[in-house]
Amino acid sequence: NLLARTSALANVELPLLYDRAGRWKGRSTSQMAAAALERVGLGARLDHQPSELSGGQQQRVAIARALVTQPTLLLADEPTGNLDSRTTVEVMALFQELNDQGITVVLVTHEPEVAQYAKRVIEVRDGRIVRDHAVTNRRRAAKDLASMDIERDGDVAALQEAA
Repeated sequence: NLLARTSALANVELPLLYDRAGRWKGRSTSQMAAAALERVGLGARLDHQPSELSGGQQQRVAIARALVTQPTLLLADEPTGNLDSRTTVEVMALFQELNDQGITVVLVTHEPEVAQYAKRVIEVRDGRIVRDHAVTNRRRAAKDLASMDIERDGDVAALQEAA
């Protein structure tokens, strides 16, 4: 959850301020937070409060906050649950990119179509693993986004021709 009356930058910087081990001593936490926001495509929204951001942008701020401490493991519990289809694919593209960079992403979802973006799916029912398998026809979110763009552009062209 983001702090409502706090900028995206301050929301992302927050975990760095709780650093008791001194990992970030001597480094600018605001620059680190800005870099994390840039990494998720929100470099132009640093001063925006959550109420000024879309649901997808808010989700990316939360992801940036998780990334700012440079984790090797990212836990995401229903990260696409309240997002529209396109924003869901955008978030999955970001997770796939992070995974390609060496970050392990553990994603919890009830959406089978979202699970198809993973390399591996572990199904749990009543606290027990009922199935553990590699995804054989893994979907690539970047490719799906490109297809969505082509489809949208075609729809726009058809509307312009009809007008």
